[in-house]
Amino acid sequence: MDQRLDGRSADQLRPLEIIPGINRFAEGSCLVRWGNTHVLCTASVEEKTPPHVPEGEGWVTAEYSMLPRANRERSKRDIAKLKLSPRSAEIQRLIGRALRAAVDMKKLGERTITVDCDVLQGDGGTRTASVTGGYVALACALYKLVEQGVLTEMPLTTCVAAISAGIVDDRLLLDLCYEEDSAAQVDFNCVMTGDGRLVELQGTGEGRAFTLEEQRALVDLCAKGIREVQTIQRAALGG
Repeated sequence: MDQRLDGRSADQLRPLEIIPGINRFAEGSCLVRWGNTHVLCTASVEEKTPPHVPEGEGWVTAEYSMLPRANRERSKRDIAKLKLSPRSAEIQRLIGRALRAAVDMKKLGERTITVDCDVLQGDGGTRTASVTGGYVALACALYKLVEQGVLTEMPLTTCVAAISAGIVDDRLLLDLCYEEDSAAQVDFNCVMTGDGRLVELQGTGEGRAFTLEEQRALVDLCAKGIREVQTIQRAALGG
């Protein structure tokens, strides 16, 4: 099998490292180094919930941002434009949905956990790295609340992780770097739980349409990668 630009095989992850406890002030935090994509994830706990949340339940939400030099050229901060960019808004909604799939809101109680995902350096897969690291930061915060006696039960019901895949030059590839993502004919992002259930599947034909058989093959490729990612998540959490 032909090697890719960075020497990987078609179904091989980029090097992935998740370093927990990177922020001394946040209730939960980690630094994700996924190839050349680096994301800082922090989880903050507030003893209140938004108005739309039912009484007796909690809420998990997320915010996402890319620092000005996370890319090859400087980008303006969202705050400088006085509103969140459409891309950042879409990604943070994805992260929030993914993380909420792992939490029993009744066991969380009337509190909000906000997970901030700040991209320090982007080289493809910033949203999947944010979901994956966001879960670790969230889990760290929840373990801390249980240890402190604030929570009597662990609200986590499963783990969640995400990964990208795509078709580049008619080859199915896992975990696309920036150059591959830019050239992809089909681009996929997949979020799954610890037992292999889909939370979200985003698939787009960029250069051509794709078949149901190709979609299934991409999902299977993502499932393989996510199992490997979840092993690294568990190790970061000491499990």
